[in-house]
Amino acid sequence: MERIYSKAERTKSFIIEKTAEIFNKKGYAGTSLTDMTEATGLTKGSIYGNFENKEEVALAVFDYNYGRVNQLIQQRIQREVTYYDKLMVYTKVYDQFLNTNFPKGGCPILNTSIEADDTHEPLKDRAAKAVLNWKKNIQALLSAGAEAGEFKQDIDYAQLSLSIIAMIEGGIMIAKVTNSQSNLDKIMKTVEMLITQIKV
Repeated sequence: MERIYSKAERTKSFIIEKTAEIFNKKGYAGTSLTDMTEATGLTKGSIYGNFENKEEVALAVFDYNYGRVNQLIQQRIQREVTYYDKLMVYTKVYDQFLNTNFPKGGCPILNTSIEADDTHEPLKDRAAKAVLNWKKNIQALLSAGAEAGEFKQDIDYAQLSLSIIAMIEGGIMIAKVTNSQSNLDKIMKTVEMLITQIKV
């Protein structure tokens, strides 16, 4: 049975979707109430009638942006057969961030981590949970791949998972500041080499 959403839930979703790009590009501090009212066409009262404050909108937007990326990755992982190809999904999806402009503004984990690490504890916690969830997902693929006989057994999967994330996020950061897709491609090739080296 299809769920029927209330008017308040639909309005909340509308605000989140319309402000997602702004928060992802400008960050929490850089996004103003004017940005939010212009993007949604709603009044300040309408926005804050649905959200307690700007922080609550920002947290909901982070969940939305991260959720969209995670959903895309999981859908693609499900389509792959081997654990090696499942892991390669991460390099393929993140390597397309600059070309496809999805989500608009780049990686929400990277953007939020850079802005909130010293300035906004709730957003920092959200980004940290996203990183740890990402690590858990990669680690699970590595472990399952080892059990299936695809990967070597004597590997520190936790260390490798964090290294893969660090290289992907570092690659996106370098590509953005140098405005070079080529730099991101090179780093992603290094990630691929790293995963290829643990194949049996």
